[in-house]
Amino acid sequence: MAAAEPASPPAVRDVDVYPAKSAALPVYRWKQAPKGLATRRQLRQMRLRPGGHDPVATIECRGGKRRAWLYEIDKALPVRPMTLAKELALDKAMEARQRCPLCRRRYFHCLPLKTLGSCLECYDGTPADPHSYLNPRPPTPAQHRAGGLTAA
Repeated sequence: MAAAEPASPPAVRDVDVYPAKSAALPVYRWKQAPKGLATRRQLRQMRLRPGGHDPVATIECRGGKRRAWLYEIDKALPVRPMTLAKELALDKAMEARQRCPLCRRRYFHCLPLKTLGSCLECYDGTPADPHSYLNPRPPTPAQHRAGGLTAA
């Protein structure tokens, strides 16, 4: 009986020959992805979006500590234009992160509401730079309606 020949090492390829058990997509190393594939950020720079298509591969960087999905550029769609309703919704969401619930000032940066619950001036008296916030919104006056007294 002849001895089995030793297995030759796999050919050197850009694709990871032994991907993670949970990965069903090819894994490329940093700067070795083929032309025609891009990450979400790269698509965004090209004014494109994945458009509902699933990723076709992943890219690994920092020694496998970070991964990003890769999408086909040919299947990407142009980004949707910003509408007034979208802009108002985004502004409302940002206002919730920038407005102090105690003094009602709207700052030009996000406040630590989860940890402190207010701006620094309300929390510990640290004076805020007057150029870092907008004056508080005046409270809306109550209006009489047929159903009773309601806030406007």
